[in-house]
Order: sequence, then C-alpha cells, then structure tokens
Amino acid sequence: MSVLNILVATSHLNRLGGSVTFTYALIEELKGRSNIEVEYFTFEKGIVSNKIENELGVNFLSRNKYDLILANHNTIVEKLYGLGFIIQTCHGIFPSLEQPSFLSDAYVAISQEVLDHIGKIGKPVKLIYNGINLNRFREFKPVSKKLKTILSLCQSDKANLFIKEVCEDHGFRFLGYNKNENPIWEIENMINDSDLVIGLGRSAYEAMACGRPVIIYDNRSYFPEFGDGYVLENLGLSLINNCSGRYFKKKISKKELYLEFNKYNPSDGYLLREFAEKELDVSKNVSKYLNFWEEILLTDKENKKYRLKYLIKRVLGARISYNIYKLRNLAQVRLKKF
Repeated sequence: MSVLNILVATSHLNRLGGSVTFTYALIEELKGRSNIEVEYFTFEKGIVSNKIENELGVNFLSRNKYDLILANHNTIVEKLYGLGFIIQTCHGIFPSLEQPSFLSDAYVAISQEVLDHIGKIGKPVKLIYNGINLNRFREFKPVSKKLKTILSLCQSDKANLFIKEVCEDHGFRFLGYNKNENPIWEIENMINDSDLVIGLGRSAYEAMACGRPVIIYDNRSYFPEFGDGYVLENLGLSLINNCSGRYFKKKISKKELYLEFNKYNPSDGYLLREFAEKELDVSKNVSKYLNFWEEILLTDKENKKYRLKYLIKRVLGARISYNIYKLRNLAQVRLKKF
C-alpha cells in the first residue's frame, strides 16, 4: 500500500475555536492511519499548533508537493495553490474567509446551508458534517435523572449572565465557560460535569457526543440573538444551519428558557450520542474525505482538469498560473450576471 502525503491547513492555530478543534481532530485521525504521512500549515502558530507538534508528533509543512491538501480558508488555498489537490472545507456562509476559493479543486460543506451557498460552482462539492473524536468526547459521567447542572458554552457574557440568572431563579447549578476569556482544552470534562449544555455549532456537537441533551442558543455581538431551543425531534432541521440557531431563530425570554429546561430527559442524551456515532465520528468522516477525493480522480473529466491546472502551473509558474485562473473566475462571475 503506497503512502499518501496529506497536508491539513487552517488560517490560525493560536486560539481555540470551531475550525481549530476541527483541524486538530482531522490531523489526529490522519496521524493514526498507517498509510498516511500528515503535516500541517497555518499562518499563526500558538497553543494548538504546539499540541499538534508536541503531542501528536506532526510536523509543519516541509514538502513542495502533497497528494492531498485539506484546507479550511480561502487565504490558505491561495497560499498553498500548486502544492497538491486542494479540498476546501467551508464552515459558514457569512465570514469572508469561508467563501469558496476559485483555486480549490473541490469543496466540502459542513451543513446543507453551506452546500446551498456554494451552489453550482462547477466543481465537485460534498456535504460532510463536523468530525468529532468520539473516544475523547464521550460520556464518562452519567447525567442526572432530574436536571441539576447546566453548562453554558456561549461565547458572550450577555448570554452567560442571562442563563445564569434563570438557573439561579429556579435552583439549577450553573457552569459557565467562555473560550475567549478562559480557554480550556479539556472541555469534555466540563461537559461531563453537567446534565444539559447550551451553545452553538461545534460546542453543541461535542456535547451531543458526550451524551448530553442540548439547547441551541447564544447572543453574540456580531449576530442577532437566535436559538433553536432544546433539540431532539427538530435536530434534523437545526442541522441545516449547522446548529447555529438560525433555523428557528427563536428569541428566548427567561420564561421561555425555563420551559426549554423543562424538556430535559436524560434518555435524550443517548439518542444524541447515537446521532454523533452515525454522523459526527471523525474516523468515518475522514474516510468520506478520502473517498470523495479518490472518486474525483477516477472521474476522467475532473482528472484532466486537475492535470491541466498543474501543467500550466509548472510551465508558467505559480503566480502567472494564479492570475490566469483569477481572470477566468472573474469572467465567469460577470457572465453569470448577464
């Protein structure tokens, strides 16, 4: 079996966040596969890149060619263009960094909303949910039969204070965590100290993996106060928007939040864990990435596009090749407007 050289790349690894922990999970899974040599790249090293190097034993970019590059942001794609086949993972529809780069060879969308946003881009696109290390994020403390402890993984002080006041009003123990103020890597421990978790996106997925019932809610400064509420039967709908609260867009009052607390059922955590095992397992999802890549290269038309692209790069050089594809992309955008 031939060894694959894979590069995993993201814009920053100097602070905690959804795309950062996603990147770590990908690298950790790839590192454990005997037929893969994995390296990483980032513009900003720090707390997480140190863990990647020191704990996983994965090196920073050292090659001038890779079989596959898994990139998170369009600035990364531009930087690494020409070093290998690039699959860009798009995590959202609003941030400029998350917009699909015309230089990418293929795209992965982490939600149906992102898939629809990318649209008919003329290149291969696949929906693959966030990958979670289910050996790390699991239940090692059972939840209480009756709701006692609530953990907020919200990123705003306003939301945390709001939740804390509701907890105090009704006799629940409140645990608060804000990654921007007090970053904690072993967040699975705090999740296991709680019965119910409140948060968005990857925070919600990690809680589900730990067998915790979840309320989708936050009140961040850069976005309106939205929530999907207690998720179980409506999980499929919330997933469309990456459990961001933007499917139902509920504006939750203190009374309404207490009503959401009352929906707590310890057995719901088992059902959410089953969902995580089916859709969020990083081992399965990394295999989906690799299968997606192999399927593309087996398609004669896509393989010819890929080979032509890198032939142009080798003959003309990276910068001229980049400008050719940039002009081609601008022409296609203008044609779509008419």
